[in-house]
Amino acid sequence: MLRFLRTWIDPFVVALLATLALGLLVPFPKAVLGVVSGAGDVAVTMLFLVYGMRLSTTEVVAGLRNMRLQGAILAATYVLFPAIGLLVHAVATPWLGTALAAGLLYLTLLPSTVQSSVAFTSIARGNVAGAICAATVSNVAGMFLTPLLVLWLMGRAGSTGTGGLRDVLLQLLVPFLVGQLLQPFVGRWVRARRWISRTVDRGTILLVVLGAVASATAGGVWAGVTWGMVAALLVLSAVVLAVVLAVNWYGGAALRLDVADRVALLMCGSKKSLATGLPMAAVLFAPAAAATVAVPVIVFHQLQLVVCAVLARHLARRR
Repeated sequence: MLRFLRTWIDPFVVALLATLALGLLVPFPKAVLGVVSGAGDVAVTMLFLVYGMRLSTTEVVAGLRNMRLQGAILAATYVLFPAIGLLVHAVATPWLGTALAAGLLYLTLLPSTVQSSVAFTSIARGNVAGAICAATVSNVAGMFLTPLLVLWLMGRAGSTGTGGLRDVLLQLLVPFLVGQLLQPFVGRWVRARRWISRTVDRGTILLVVLGAVASATAGGVWAGVTWGMVAALLVLSAVVLAVVLAVNWYGGAALRLDVADRVALLMCGSKKSLATGLPMAAVLFAPAAAATVAVPVIVFHQLQLVVCAVLARHLARRR
């Protein structure tokens, strides 16, 4: 039982669920909501500053030599996923409502994860160097592509409350570029202290979730969300993940990638980043809209971890 708990229950997931419950159940005064929102904005800026200081260009250059693998992962992240997202958004809106369906579309526009993509590739005995490069390139490209895709596709899909490019530049891209300028001087120091990135990542997510959910609760957003909608969200998230996993695995075979590269494509091309998605949602959407948009991101994140953990262990047993 202890082994099961250590394997499947992440303390951060527990903290995230507790934060969700706090925002749902405790009414926050307007002044407190303002403080939480301001702290979340500062945390988002710090998050992307740390991203810029942490990412090394050496890894990117080394991994880019495998053009077929990198191109396939980028295509899965920013072409396959958005295409599926547009289709699912059109089908899911009558079941989920406009806000949650928009959240599913937003989910498909996010970059891949870094930590879990690399970790699962390693467990499954895949191309770890290629996975590191692909996840890094995906996150760097996501700083530019995700906001642009949101402002284009979600505007066309009828989403409301998107922020302007000015907010994206000030809170996301400028801190990231400043971090990249500082990277030659402090990058090695930051990378050697993993607790900095872990603390900033998780602290930012918790602050953003608390502010978004509490603001939505104060605005009465949750009145229209039913258990049937939640069940439909789980089913649709599972369908999206299954389709992407199948296309990546068999598409890798069609591209004549070796098994190690197919594993990297499977793991990196099927992930969506919670650490990037929630802070970006706080910038791109109004607080009440950000809360409902965040729900599909959280659901899909937990689902992808469970499914890919099982797949990684299965692939690790191959000859």
